[in-house]
Amino acid sequence: MVLCSEGMVPVKVGFIGAGMMAGAMIRGLVSSKTCPADCVIASDAYQPCVDGLAEELGITSGGSNKDVALFADLIVLAVKPQMVEDVCADIKGSGTNPLVVSIAAGVTIESLEGWLGSSARVVRVMPNTPCLVGELAAAYAPNAACSAADAATVGSLLGALGTAFKVKEADLDAVTGLSGSGPAYVFQFIEALSDGGVRAGLTRPIATALAAKTVRGAATMVLQTGKHPGELKDQVTSPGGTTITGVHALEQGGMRAAVMNAVLAATARSRELGKK
Repeated sequence: MVLCSEGMVPVKVGFIGAGMMAGAMIRGLVSSKTCPADCVIASDAYQPCVDGLAEELGITSGGSNKDVALFADLIVLAVKPQMVEDVCADIKGSGTNPLVVSIAAGVTIESLEGWLGSSARVVRVMPNTPCLVGELAAAYAPNAACSAADAATVGSLLGALGTAFKVKEADLDAVTGLSGSGPAYVFQFIEALSDGGVRAGLTRPIATALAAKTVRGAATMVLQTGKHPGELKDQVTSPGGTTITGVHALEQGGMRAAVMNAVLAATARSRELGKK
């Protein structure tokens, strides 16, 4: 369904920054028909990125950040954190008042308001890399200037790319530690499963494929059944069997504590970066 404003007019979406994450978001929005191609514009310091997306998808190639600001109702800031202040100056200088959605890590709402103006409508988002394959797991936090309709618009936009939850900004550090950094933890787990398979005698391609499919299948079961992961684990651990023996080995290795500590460490680091 096309993303529309309260007046049922299609929302024009602009992207400042057209790298991998922005490109994945644009492809997802256009392919899902959430945003018609003629309602999307992008700009980037590296023009070939924008030109490639324009040729592939039919979106508008913006020559400057000001072009994006003058065109768009909603702007996604998809640039490096150190570039956000200058980009905000371009938006503010355009004389427009778009809904600004930032996916720049560590850039706070307070900073965005300082650069755009206290009345600016700002939403801070923490996405993750599975957005590249249409499996976004994200959270977003609107500022006080955003209306309920603004927040709903951002929720619908992100929802077209996967799953998104509205949270308080203070919770975004925990989101960073869990889903933002989480893909790396899962990649390590898949690698470890594969290594175990190779050690047990499987070829690397078979071991990696089985490991990745097992993780995807298990995750799908959690999401589709709604059952607690512990309950699903208990369903496949027969008394004295192979699975409970393997689970015991994981507990001896401290896997559960290691994963929890990884989330807490990444959360703490996110808080540190946000204060700089």
